[in-house]
Amino acid sequence: MSTEAPAVRLEAGALFVSGAIDAHNVAPLRAEGERLITAAGNSVVVDLSGLSTTHSVILSMLLCWSRLAEKQGVVLSFAGAPDRLVSLAALSSLADWLQSRP
Repeated sequence: MSTEAPAVRLEAGALFVSGAIDAHNVAPLRAEGERLITAAGNSVVVDLSGLSTTHSVILSMLLCWSRLAEKQGVVLSFAGAPDRLVSLAALSSLADWLQSRP
């Protein structure tokens, strides 16, 4: 398993989330993602294909970003969610939410 440092970066209207995210490092990533979403404009695709871990705190972070985006009038969509993250989302009845995004 990769232990790549977690990161969030905005590039060409996409928010790329990568690395090993867990309960110990999620807070600063959440804050950085919120800052980037606020500055991004009216539409952001969150690319999750670079994740090297699957953890419930990732779903929590994505839900927080979704609430912020809704308040800001930003259309947030998800791409590249790893199968394990979708399976974890299904345990909380969130798989449709995670996959139904354009």
